[in-house]
Amino acid sequence: MLGDIALVLAFVVVGGLFAAAEIALVSLRAGQVNRLASANRRGQTVAKDAPLFALDSTSERAAREEAAARAASARAQADNTDKGRRRDEVAVTEAQLAQAHAQAALAASELARTQQLVDQKFLSPSKRDDARAAAAQSQARVAELAAALRVARLPARADERAAADALAAAARSALAQTQWREQQKQQTAPVDALVADTFFRTGEWVNAGQPVVALLPAGAVRARFFVPEAELGAIKLGQAVELRCDGCGAPIAAKIDFIATRAEYTPPVIYSNAQRSRLVFMVEARPDVKDGARLKPGQPIDVRPAGVS
Repeated sequence: MLGDIALVLAFVVVGGLFAAAEIALVSLRAGQVNRLASANRRGQTVAKDAPLFALDSTSERAAREEAAARAASARAQADNTDKGRRRDEVAVTEAQLAQAHAQAALAASELARTQQLVDQKFLSPSKRDDARAAAAQSQARVAELAAALRVARLPARADERAAADALAAAARSALAQTQWREQQKQQTAPVDALVADTFFRTGEWVNAGQPVVALLPAGAVRARFFVPEAELGAIKLGQAVELRCDGCGAPIAAKIDFIATRAEYTPPVIYSNAQRSRLVFMVEARPDVKDGARLKPGQPIDVRPAGVS
C-alpha cells in the first residue's frame, strides 16, 4: 500500500524540483545594489508590499524627469491648439479694425464731398476717381482686419489639434516606459512570506534577470514522494494522506493534488514484466498552511494513507 512504498524517495520540497515554488524577486535591469531591507535576513518573515531591495536608479530617474518634462511640454502644446490667440493680441487686431472703420468712414465722406464738387464743376472727374479708389481701399482694409479678427479667435485646425494630441500621447507613453524601467530596479514582497535566501549584498552588481531575494510564501511547502508503477492504481487526486517526519510530533494531514502522467525512470530498451517494477511516478501532496510550517524543505518524511498507523 501507499504507506509501504514512500519511505526512501519521499522528501518535503518546495514546489518543483526542490525549490520551484520559491518566489525569486529579480530586477529586469542591471545595476548596483543600493539598498537591502533590514528584514531581508534568511528565515525572517516579510509582509506583503514590504520593500525588499532597490538598485541604483540614477540614470532611470533622470530619464523619467526628462520624459516628464517632454510630456508636460507636449500637453501644453496640445492644449494651446484648442485656444485662439491671446486676449491682448486680439485686442490689437480689434483696435486696428476700429481704426480701419474710421478711415473707411472718412474715405466715404471724402468721396461724397468730391462727387458733389465734381457735379458742380469745381473739380475734375479724376479727383472723384481717386476718392472712389481710396474709399474702396479703406473698405478692403476693414474686410481684411475683420477676417484677421475672426481667425485670431479660432482654435487650430482639426488636423493640427490631432497631431498635437498624438504627440502628447506619445510623450505620455515614453514617460510610462521610463517609470516602468525605474520601478523594475526596486521590488516589494508580493505576498506574506519567509525569506528563503538573499543572493547579493549592498554595493554588489546585479545583472538583469538575476534573482536578488527568494521568498517562500505560506503554503508553498509540498510533500513530494514517488510511487512504484504497481501501486499507482491505489492512489487518486484528493486522497488524504498523513506525513510523518523526525521531530514533527503528531502526523501532518495532507491531500494528494498531483500525480505525474510520466514515469520518473524508464528502462533503457523496452518494458518487460521484470523491468516494470522499476518505474516510479511522482506524487505531490499539499499539507495545511498551519501544519506545513512544521516541515522544512528537503526534510525526509514518511507518507501513509490517512488512518493507517
